[in-house]
Amino acid sequence: MNKFIFVSGGVCSSLGKGVAASSLGALLEGRGLNVRMVKCDPYINVDAGTMSPYQHGEVYVTDDGAETDLDLGNYARFTSSPLSRANSITTGQVYDAVIRKEREGRYLGRCVQVIPHITDEIKARILAVAREDPDTDVVIVEIGGTVGDIESIPFLEAARQMIHESGKANALSVHLTLIPEVAGGELKTKPTQHSVKAMQEMGIQPDLLICRAPVMLDEATRRKIALFTNVDPDAVFTSYEVDTTIYEIPVVFFDQKLDQVVLKKMGVESRHANLKPWYAMMDRFASRKGRVRIGIVGKYMELHDAYKSVYEALFHAGLECGVEVELVKIDSSGLEETDRPESLLTVDGVLVPGGFGQRGINGMIKASAWARQTGTPYFGICLGMQIMVVDWGRNVLGWEDADSTEFNQNSKHPVVSLLEEQVDVTNYGGTMRLGKSETVAEPGTRLLAAYGNKHIFERHRHRYEFSNKYRKEMTEAGLKIAAMTPDGSLVECVEWPDHPWGLGVQFHPEFKSKPTAAAPLFRDFVAAARDRGRSGK
Repeated sequence: MNKFIFVSGGVCSSLGKGVAASSLGALLEGRGLNVRMVKCDPYINVDAGTMSPYQHGEVYVTDDGAETDLDLGNYARFTSSPLSRANSITTGQVYDAVIRKEREGRYLGRCVQVIPHITDEIKARILAVAREDPDTDVVIVEIGGTVGDIESIPFLEAARQMIHESGKANALSVHLTLIPEVAGGELKTKPTQHSVKAMQEMGIQPDLLICRAPVMLDEATRRKIALFTNVDPDAVFTSYEVDTTIYEIPVVFFDQKLDQVVLKKMGVESRHANLKPWYAMMDRFASRKGRVRIGIVGKYMELHDAYKSVYEALFHAGLECGVEVELVKIDSSGLEETDRPESLLTVDGVLVPGGFGQRGINGMIKASAWARQTGTPYFGICLGMQIMVVDWGRNVLGWEDADSTEFNQNSKHPVVSLLEEQVDVTNYGGTMRLGKSETVAEPGTRLLAAYGNKHIFERHRHRYEFSNKYRKEMTEAGLKIAAMTPDGSLVECVEWPDHPWGLGVQFHPEFKSKPTAAAPLFRDFVAAARDRGRSGK
C-alpha cells in the first residue's frame, strides 16, 4: 500500500510549506524510498498560466506542458520526483471535471455536492499519481493556503478522508506553523496552538509539527507545544532561519531526525540514510571564493518569486563555478530614458529573462546592445533571445523600426513574429508552445560546448519566434544561428560573433537546474562572467 503525507500550513502564508515538503521528500529519497510530490492549489484558476507574475510569482512548466505553481520548481530542485500536469491539482481543475461529468449524466441524476463529489475527485487525482508508477512508496501532498481559508476546506476534507480510510500508519498529517518572536526576544506558541485547534476542528490531528521560528526551539518549548496540541514531543521540529541557503533545510531536518520519526510512524523499516549529495553541495557553498555580479534586466523586479527558477539556477551555477553570485536586479523600464546605463557599469554579466508585454522592452534592447558592444557576457532566455534579434536588426542592420509583432504590429521589419500555430488563438490559457521539445545544436557553437550533445531537450513557453523571413539577412550580417528545431523550421538559439559569451535561447533551461547539477548554460554563463571579472574587464 502507498503511504501518504499531507503537508498543511497555519497562522499565515509564505511560511515555506513548499521547501518543507520538498526537504522531507529529499530525506525520504535519501532513505531509498520512491517519492512522488503533489501540490493542491485552492485557487479557482485551472492553472497558473494566465496569472500575473506580480500576484503569483513565476509559472513553472513541466515536460508535458503544464503551467503550474512555482512550488513544483522546489519539488524538482530538491527531489527526483517526476513532475507532470497530474502533480498540480487546482480547484479550477476539480470543479471543471465534476461539472463536465454532471453534464454528461455520470452522476445518475443525483444532487452534485462538495462531499462526496468534489472530495472524491480530489482523492482520485491524488491516487492517480500514487498508481502511475507501481514502485511509488510515498506521495507527499502539499495543500496550499492556510488552515481556516474557505478555499482550502475541500482539500483538507479530502485529506481527512484519506487519512481515515488509509489508517494512521499509511497516511500522516504534517502541519507547518509560525512561532513568532515578540519584543524582548520571547517566542510565543499560542498561534501554533490555535492553528492545530483549527486542524482538529477539520477532523485532522497533526502527527508532526514543523514550527517556523527565528531560532531552534529548546526542549521546554517543544514539550509545551506537544502538550497543548496532542502531538508527541519527538514529533515537534523547528524550521529556523538559516544564514546559508534553503538547500541546507534537508540537513537541518535530518539533524533533528525528522525522517526517522516519519519512517517510524509509517511503519517503514529503518534504512541507511544517504545525504552525501547535500553535504557535498554545502561543502561547495562554503568553499566559494570571490563574487560575480549578474545584472538581471527584467520587468517584474519587485517580486523575487517572479524569476524564482532563474535566480535559483544562477545560484546553482555559482556553486559549480566556485563563486558567489550577486543578483543585481535592474528594472528594464528605468533603462529606457538614459543613454548611459549606470546600473550596468559594475556588473560582470547581463541576463534578460522571459516575459510578456511591451513595458520595458526598449530598456532590454539597450541592455543587449550595451553587452554586445562592451563584450560583457550576455544570456537571453525566451524573450531575452528575441531581444538580441531585435537589437541586431536595429543596431547592426540599421532597421530602426525592427521589432516583434507582439509589441508593434505595424513594424516594417518584424524580426520576431507570432508562431503560425498561434495566429488564430484567442483562448490564452495553456495554448502557447509549451513543454519539452528537441533542439539540435550546430557544430562549433557555445550551445553545443555547454551541453556536449547536439540533441538537447528543454522546455518552452512562448508564442513568438525569430522570423524566418529575416534569417538570411541576419546571418549575412554575422549573427550566428546556433540551433534549430529538428525539422529546421524554427530558430532555437542565436549567438553573437566575436564576443566572449553572447547567447540567447528560446527555451527555458532554468526549469531543469538543481543545486547538485547546475544547468549547463547557466554554468557556462557564470563562468564567463567570473573570468571577465577576474581579468579586470
